[in-house]
Amino acid sequence: MSDTAYSSEHAKSLPEGGMGNARDFFQLLKPRVMSLVVFTALVGIAVAPGGIHPVIAFTALLCIAVGAGASGALNMWYDADIDARMARTANRPIPAGRVTPSEAAGFGAILSVFSVMTMGVLVNWVAAALLAFTIFFYLVVYTMWLKRRTPQNIVIGGAAGAFPPMIGWAAVTGGVSLESAVLFLIIFMWTPPHFWALALFRNEDYRKVGVPMMPVVAGEKETRRQIMLYSLALVPVTLLPGIMGFAGALYTGATAALGAGFLAFAFRVWRTEAGPAQDKAAKGLFAYSILYLFLVFSLLLAEKMLGLEGIGALALVPGL
Repeated sequence: MSDTAYSSEHAKSLPEGGMGNARDFFQLLKPRVMSLVVFTALVGIAVAPGGIHPVIAFTALLCIAVGAGASGALNMWYDADIDARMARTANRPIPAGRVTPSEAAGFGAILSVFSVMTMGVLVNWVAAALLAFTIFFYLVVYTMWLKRRTPQNIVIGGAAGAFPPMIGWAAVTGGVSLESAVLFLIIFMWTPPHFWALALFRNEDYRKVGVPMMPVVAGEKETRRQIMLYSLALVPVTLLPGIMGFAGALYTGATAALGAGFLAFAFRVWRTEAGPAQDKAAKGLFAYSILYLFLVFSLLLAEKMLGLEGIGALALVPGL
C-alpha cells in the first residue's frame, strides 16, 4: 500500500471533532521540543560575534519558537493517521478528535508564514531564509519523505532540529560561519543516539504502524551498535568549540566529563541484550541525552555570560 493510500485510509478513521481550546492548539506546537529549540537558538545568538539589540534578539527567538511550533503542528497534521495507532501519541489533539486535520494544517501554515515574514522584516532575510528552510525540511524532507521510507529518517531528518543555533547566529551576524556549523553538527550527531534509544523501548509502536525505525528494519542488536558508534563520534564533535577557540577551558573540561557519561550510558545499551534490561538501559540513555545536550549548550552560554569564552582549552596544559 502506498503512503498516500495509507494516509487516506486511516485519516477516515480519525475521530470527528475540532475547534479545541487554547491548550489543544498549544499542544500542536510540541512545546517540549520547542523549548529545546528556543534554548539552542538563544545560545547561537549569545555566542555569535558582534552585538544585537535585545528587542531584535527577542523577536528572533519568538520567530524561531513560532516557526518550530508551526513545524510541529504540520507534522501532527500529516502524521495523524499513525499517531492514532501509537500509544505514545494517541492522545494528541488530532487523533483524540479535539482538533481536525484541516484546522491543524491551517494553523501550522499561518504560523509558518508569520514567523518567516516577521523574521525577514524585523531581523534579517538570511535568518528568515534559514527558518523557512528548516520548516520545509522538517515537514517535506523528514515527515513526508524520509520518515515512512528509510531507517535513516532520523539521521538525515535530524538536520531540522540542528538548525536553530545557526538561525540564531545568523540573526546576529547576517550570515553563517564555521562556528555556527559546529553548533549545528553537535545537535545533528546527538540526534541518532537520542532517538534510537527511544525507538528501542518504543519498538512495537513503530512496528505496528510500519515506520521503518532502525530497530524495526535492522534489528535491536544493530541499533545498539549504531547508538554506540554515533556516541563515539558525538563526543569529539562537542569538543570542537574549545579546539576552535570560541569556547574556553570550562566548556571543554565539563563537556569532556559529560561526554564520558554519555559514552557510559551508550556502552550499557550496546552491551545489554534485548528484553526488559535493554529497555531500562535505553530509557536511561534517552533521559541522560536530553540533560546532556541542555548542559553542553548551557556551558557555552555560561562562559559567554561570565566572559570566559576567550580562555581557551590550551590554558589547561601546563607551560602553554
